[in-house]
Amino acid sequence: MADQRSARATSPTRARKKTAPKKGPEHAARAACQSLEGLIGHRAEGVSAVRRSDDDGWCVVVDVLEVPRIPDTTSLLASYEVRLDRSGELQEYRRVRRYRRGAADE
Repeated sequence: MADQRSARATSPTRARKKTAPKKGPEHAARAACQSLEGLIGHRAEGVSAVRRSDDDGWCVVVDVLEVPRIPDTTSLLASYEVRLDRSGELQEYRRVRRYRRGAADE
């Protein structure tokens, strides 16, 4: 019995691969909102698009409240295109659209 225990204890064990969890679109959206809010000082309203970029990173379109007004339908919002690398770090951003909350899409 002792021989069996020592044989099990000394037998080589398979090394398990530890893979880093994949950072998907949800992580990219959260990272883009947090980074953009910190840089421009405006609150993110939501994310209207997330897609993979050519360099295996992410391109996220974040909608931001830029000028709150009363009534709320006259508030000014903007859409920012935020590019992240594969680890979720901000690479660049730019404003691509500015519009009134109550305006219909063109």
